[in-house]
Amino acid sequence: TNVETCHYIIGSTVGPHPYPTVVREFQRIIGKESRAQLLEITGKIPDFVLACVGGGSNAMGIFYDFLEDAKNQKTKLIGIEASGHGLNTTKHAASINKGKPGVLHGSKSYLIQDEYGQIIEPHSISAGLDYPGIGPEHSYFNDSGLAEYKSATDDEALEAFRLLCKLEGIIPALESSHALAYLQYLIPQTSKDQVVLINLSGRGDKDLSQIANS
Repeated sequence: TNVETCHYIIGSTVGPHPYPTVVREFQRIIGKESRAQLLEITGKIPDFVLACVGGGSNAMGIFYDFLEDAKNQKTKLIGIEASGHGLNTTKHAASINKGKPGVLHGSKSYLIQDEYGQIIEPHSISAGLDYPGIGPEHSYFNDSGLAEYKSATDDEALEAFRLLCKLEGIIPALESSHALAYLQYLIPQTSKDQVVLINLSGRGDKDLSQIANS
């Protein structure tokens, strides 16, 4: 409905100006505090910053205060999209990895669409990532090389969810579990002195019934 559409635009980095800017500026506290705390604790900025990406609000919130570090190639920004049942299927929500430019909700960005420009229904086990597009600023970050965008499947996210619960006693949101899932590919490429910062964008209490049935 129009009410649902307006609610999503206001709560995410999608839509026309000024919505992406407004949401980014409110969400920036995530990146500001993370950067300050890491400098205090480790004396350095992170080598990698990971965040899940649907519309992209939480990812932009943590990315933005590391933007100059990314430009200077001191930090790599990595967004993790939901690849659902796999990028080789139609059941995913990977707008950048499998989409193409188009217009939705008043802005031009990467969208999951068919050859006629009609939006294809996305899929993700996470409701927060189940969206057929991505914020225009993320599209720019991708095209300009300021960030790169990978993906994680439903099964990988579930595995990461359970692992963090078991090892740390932290219940991550299913959205955030996609970012956690990418660690299995990233960590083997890092050295022991490198720092990886992951944005846990919410708690998974709301997801427990879905997890139990998966």
